[in-house]
Amino acid sequence: MYAVLKTGGKQYKVAEGDVIYIEKLGLGENETYTFNEVLAIGSDDGIKVGAPYVAGATVTAKALKEGRSKKIIVYKYKPKKGYHKKQGHRQAYTKVQIEKING
Repeated sequence: MYAVLKTGGKQYKVAEGDVIYIEKLGLGENETYTFNEVLAIGSDDGIKVGAPYVAGATVTAKALKEGRSKKIIVYKYKPKKGYHKKQGHRQAYTKVQIEKING
């Protein structure tokens, strides 16, 4: 069984036991979170697609940790104008493990 859920402006295809990195949720370690925005659920019987969400479907996950990814460098440059700007960015994330798909 799998589900397609939406969180942080992105869509993720998940199954029970999967570990994914999503946008920061502000959860503590081992806290549970329920995703209500489930777009589709697939099983042996077929697939249920919502319009836009599947009614009554939820995905329960456990937060494993929160952190920040590796630094990327954003470098802006305009030729012949003497404009250079160097900036770093580290994206915050929450690492979650999918526990249960209901629906």
